[in-house]
Amino acid sequence: MEDIREHGPQSLDADAMRQWAARGVDTLTRHRRAVDELNVFPVADSDTATNMVATLQAAFQGATPDLPLPALLEEAAGRALLSARGNSGVILAQMLRGLADAWTVESVDAKGLATGLRSATDAATAAVAVPTAGTILTVAEAASSAAAKAAPFGLVSAARAAAEAAAEAVAATPTQLPALARAGVVDAGGLGLALLLEALVETLTGSTSTGAVDLLERHRTRPAGPVEEVPRETGSEAYDYEVQYLLESEAEAAAGLRQRLTELGDSVVIIGSRAARAVTTFNVHVHVNDVGAAIEAGIEHGRVHRISVTRFDDAYSRHHPAGGSVAPRHADSGEHYFALQRAVVAVTALPQLRSLLETEGCRVAASGAVADVLLAVRAGGGPNAVVLTDDPAAIDAVREAAHEARGDGYRVAVIPTGSIMQSLAAFAVHDPERRFDDDVIAMAEAAASCRTGEIRFDGGKVFGLVDGDVVHTGTDPALAAVDLVDRLCSAGAELITLIPGAESDPETVAALGDHVGQAWPLVELQQLPAGQEQPLMLIGAE
Repeated sequence: MEDIREHGPQSLDADAMRQWAARGVDTLTRHRRAVDELNVFPVADSDTATNMVATLQAAFQGATPDLPLPALLEEAAGRALLSARGNSGVILAQMLRGLADAWTVESVDAKGLATGLRSATDAATAAVAVPTAGTILTVAEAASSAAAKAAPFGLVSAARAAAEAAAEAVAATPTQLPALARAGVVDAGGLGLALLLEALVETLTGSTSTGAVDLLERHRTRPAGPVEEVPRETGSEAYDYEVQYLLESEAEAAAGLRQRLTELGDSVVIIGSRAARAVTTFNVHVHVNDVGAAIEAGIEHGRVHRISVTRFDDAYSRHHPAGGSVAPRHADSGEHYFALQRAVVAVTALPQLRSLLETEGCRVAASGAVADVLLAVRAGGGPNAVVLTDDPAAIDAVREAAHEARGDGYRVAVIPTGSIMQSLAAFAVHDPERRFDDDVIAMAEAAASCRTGEIRFDGGKVFGLVDGDVVHTGTDPALAAVDLVDRLCSAGAELITLIPGAESDPETVAALGDHVGQAWPLVELQQLPAGQEQPLMLIGAE
């Protein structure tokens, strides 16, 4: 390292950040196919650079013009959080989160660059349940440490040191990760990060660093020393599905989900704002065999939406649980599907609505007791069952029943719903011709996207609730109903479902239907018979 300050800019502001992002997208795009082909860990899914490019594009393209650096990065980190896909995408998104947490001034100098890279490294490492040596995290650690050592010599020196250290760390990854050594390649995610750091040097100086590109052109490196054994070296070779979703939850609940997903699979990454204390959005990523259990775990810890599931092999997993049977769809085509007969069982906290669920075609447990849930599952006529429960008091018994059924060879997924309206929405999209996991995904997404309004009468007052939160108080049920429907429709509802209670005024219900037709002509309205004592009215919005 030179002991004098290099010529060039000594601060990085919002304009330079935009240029760096654009150059990074261009660099990764040019080398995307070659980087993707190196991707063998944690699974050879050939999408590392593709996911990194998509994440950067989502973060910076279309960004609000003229934002200062802190606001630009805060917006970019938020966009990346919602759009990141795959291991490399979510880790890169969390690195952006780390930069946003560190760069709170309008321009950063060499020391600020080093601080930002350290924050990005720590944030990404904290997001990974089981950090592994020889990956992008190792490369990030080397880059941030080198930037800190070179910071006294200026911004360009710090950036150049980070890029050079990253390339050296990438070259050494086969000595740390046996999966890479066996394949004779370097780590694809680490190489992608090294390319991004070289794009930063090019942004600041106009000159091109070639360390990472040279590695890429060689496609292979020889291990520089003995191979170090690391835990779970084969990553996700034991797991066949990548599950990803967004979770609305609290930080403490997200930490609990991390532990649960680690028990179910590997490659667990949960990203979000490190400073989050209240309800916020997390991007959850895991490799598993039991897709339904991974989704169920998320539902238990918050509101799950935007679920994405990818099979690493188009052929159905050799690890799939018992309970599915394979039958040819076309005997001469080689295509296969699963002839899955399955029951959908509902457990509800509103016993008055059991007949409604049965009328809709759902099998209903007589109660939330273990024996009753087991009876309903076993009476389903097939080896598979999806259990929907809106009764928090019954969830432990439902899980116990599911565990016992699995011990008998059944494949069971439990979807805890927030209300009977969500259970109905889930059942409405149930398709017995779909693969089991695909059906669970569709039902879970339908439940998560359904919002519930309730009108309750208590002590002479009328309360309007949306998803359990009181949003209206008064004395007129008709006004409360209109207020709730307007709130739900304004949030983008396409279908409103009304379930009037036994004490609902028919004129109020009719007037509400007229209001929806006039104020929200594009929203479909349906009414289902029920007759429960409370709530006075249930409203579902999908």
